[in-house]
Amino acid sequence: MKKVVSLLSVLIFTLSAFAEEKITNEMIYLKLIEIEKDLKVLKAEFKQFKEDTNKRFEELRDDMNRRFELMQIQIDKRFEQIDKRFEQIDKRFEQIDKRFEEVNKRFEDMFTFLWIITGIFTTLTLGVIGFAFWDRRTIIRKAKEETIETLEREGKLRNLIEALRELAKEDKKLAEVLRQYNLL
Repeated sequence: MKKVVSLLSVLIFTLSAFAEEKITNEMIYLKLIEIEKDLKVLKAEFKQFKEDTNKRFEELRDDMNRRFELMQIQIDKRFEQIDKRFEQIDKRFEQIDKRFEEVNKRFEDMFTFLWIITGIFTTLTLGVIGFAFWDRRTIIRKAKEETIETLEREGKLRNLIEALRELAKEDKKLAEVLRQYNLL
């Protein structure tokens, strides 16, 4: 572009210089031929510049494409690494879940065992209390029976009651008292 502007300015300057002199057709043709030659050179240079620029842009584009491909490969590798890490984390969570399930099962087993022990202890306690109550009643009843049998056998109480009955035949007050207690 600068060359075109400079060429036009030279042309204008030259034409103005020739304007002072008499300009002939031949001079104009020569100048036009020079301008055409310069224009052809400029077109060739512009074409070369355009081709060079296109080549540079293609090279830049290819370079950028390669860089993007490399970046894409690196990004893909990073994502694969991240995916592997997530898989490892998932495996760890699965292991933790299994451990929690094992702990829960142990707690359930412990609670079941505690309920069994509580049931056994309650049964034993009720059995011991029932046995103690039954044994006490049995012992008291037997003790009563044995005491009565012993008193009847030894006869001192019987003898005492017989003696009081004999006295009651003569003493009316004593007879009333013995009747009150069903001993007469």
